[in-house]
Amino acid sequence: MANIDFITLGATDPAAAEEFYSTAFGLDGQIRVRESQEPTDGFRGYTLSLTAAQPGDVDLLVAAALDAGAEEVKPATKSFWGYGGTLRAPDGAVWTIATSTKKDKAPAARRFDDIVLLLGPDDVAASKRFYVEHGLTVSKSFGSMYVEFDTGDGPVKFGLNRRRALAKNAGVAPGGTGAHRLAVCGDLGAFTDPDGFAWEAAAPASAG
Repeated sequence: MANIDFITLGATDPAAAEEFYSTAFGLDGQIRVRESQEPTDGFRGYTLSLTAAQPGDVDLLVAAALDAGAEEVKPATKSFWGYGGTLRAPDGAVWTIATSTKKDKAPAARRFDDIVLLLGPDDVAASKRFYVEHGLTVSKSFGSMYVEFDTGDGPVKFGLNRRRALAKNAGVAPGGTGAHRLAVCGDLGAFTDPDGFAWEAAAPASAG
């Protein structure tokens, strides 16, 4: 079983990005930041998500992120599948904050259950084959549109969603050029997937 230990994001101002993730979401080690001056424009081909237990928790996470400097992309609203919205962090990463429930069952708190990374390849089937060949196990699959992989009890969940659908769900335009400014760090080793997403061997020291 593959495990993702953390995600490394590239930012022009890594200190500011690290402060944002700590202040807004209370992330400590699951998201790391290092300097990157690589050109990037538009949608970077992925989203990061925090999944929460209830709408009140989503609202508090969204409010904290906006107070810390995030940009609102799509306000948190009810939908067929639950409740959630989209933000763009100061470093440019697109985040969705969501829950599958529509009513609060406990006092709201700024907490989340999971971090989810979704990559948006144009050819989900090809990417699925690639990742299976590299040791990942499929836990859920919906044809050529969506795939979830088994990452065990690791801090980051991982899946694939067709690029245009992923962008639409997040409320952003699907076009984008340049660097992803993202590295997935875990026990699969170092490689680059067919869409240019880099995987790195996780190390105990900070990747900043």
